[in-house]
Amino acid sequence: MPAEDNDVHFEDGLTVALRRAGDGFAADDRDGLVAGGLVRGRRRVVRRRVGAVTGSVLALAVVGVGGAYATGTLGGGVEQASVAAAPPAVAANPMAPPVDQETLVAAFRRTLPPGGQLTDVVARGTGHPMGPMAHGVYDDGQGKAAVGVGFFQAPPGDKGFSTCPDKESVPYDACTAEDVPGGRLVIFQGYEYPDRREETKNWRATLLAKDGLVLDLSTWNAPAQKGAAVSRTDPPFAPAELKRIVTHTAWAPVLEALRAPAGTPSPGAPGSPAKPTKPDADSAARAAFNGAAVRPTLLSLLPKELSVSAKGGQDGYAYAVVDDGKGKSLIQVNAQPDMRDVEGELFPDGTYETLPDGTKVVVRQQPGEKGGEGVVMWTVDTIRPGGYRVVVSAFNTGAQHAPATRAEPAFSMDELKAIATSEKWLKLKK
Repeated sequence: MPAEDNDVHFEDGLTVALRRAGDGFAADDRDGLVAGGLVRGRRRVVRRRVGAVTGSVLALAVVGVGGAYATGTLGGGVEQASVAAAPPAVAANPMAPPVDQETLVAAFRRTLPPGGQLTDVVARGTGHPMGPMAHGVYDDGQGKAAVGVGFFQAPPGDKGFSTCPDKESVPYDACTAEDVPGGRLVIFQGYEYPDRREETKNWRATLLAKDGLVLDLSTWNAPAQKGAAVSRTDPPFAPAELKRIVTHTAWAPVLEALRAPAGTPSPGAPGSPAKPTKPDADSAARAAFNGAAVRPTLLSLLPKELSVSAKGGQDGYAYAVVDDGKGKSLIQVNAQPDMRDVEGELFPDGTYETLPDGTKVVVRQQPGEKGGEGVVMWTVDTIRPGGYRVVVSAFNTGAQHAPATRAEPAFSMDELKAIATSEKWLKLKK
């Protein structure tokens, strides 16, 4: 896959994680620096394209477990991703014994099924500023497989690590979410690149503890996350084995070393000290934007004669699958409150028409981007004076990765333009 495509997929999968991260940072604050980088990363996402929004678990599936986002892909050399895209690191607990990298690797080996060998191991202990992780190549005689485990703190209030991704937007074979003692467990069976299902599979188990600590295990059916030929039909651990590994008692010392001492408020919890942040125009705009209202606004603008078979979305994004009797059609919208700093890049001179109220409008008709056979994507991209952007896209299929179900989307370009320029979007700005 070309590097450009790698970057696109990486950014698409991170959309939710980027949106959910903090908006400001102080230069001497590591967590804030990560959050600030995520905001800039979010802007790169929306500059590049409007992609389907997924969940935090899938964002991890795209990034790779543990330190892969900071040190290169698992077993894949030096394909670098920005450290700003990493989930927030978790500070070590000064009241508990630290766990060095050798001890962490020993715990990892202890959790793995007997009979297999773990080689090419790279690890970090709980004292590392980027958080503990370990990854290597596992061989049970059925083919080498990249495996890795990482620990981090979920962003405050982020429940995405405890839910399965939206299958209408992202293809995967299976996913389950269940309550387990002390937290919530998601078992995900998907792909390294969801729109290229003939290639590397990625199966993972993500355990979200009640205090926000995340233990994430990921496996592939290739000796590297990227850049290696498939070496076996499936990753080495079935769902039951994935669950056994992440809930193993061998991880207790690692979790204890990361867990905040009793009585210490968790980040973002009531009573925890507020971190100083630099003022940021984007964060101020987002604070005045009702992203949760994007889905009901989209649904209210759909023609009444269409039947809606699926709907969903998250902050600032929504989708619906509709049918007019001629086949399913997906429509999606992104609403972004202040994109003035990239307006010139999004709407270069000569590419748009200007409406009487000053709104710039760009229309595009192009092939689909998720691999579905015969899929087309019709888009109306708008930006109002002040930078408020609304982008609406429709497809001639109910899911971008699935084959076309009709010749054209269920919406004409005029209908998409009417949806994108509706005055109802202005009500989302308080």
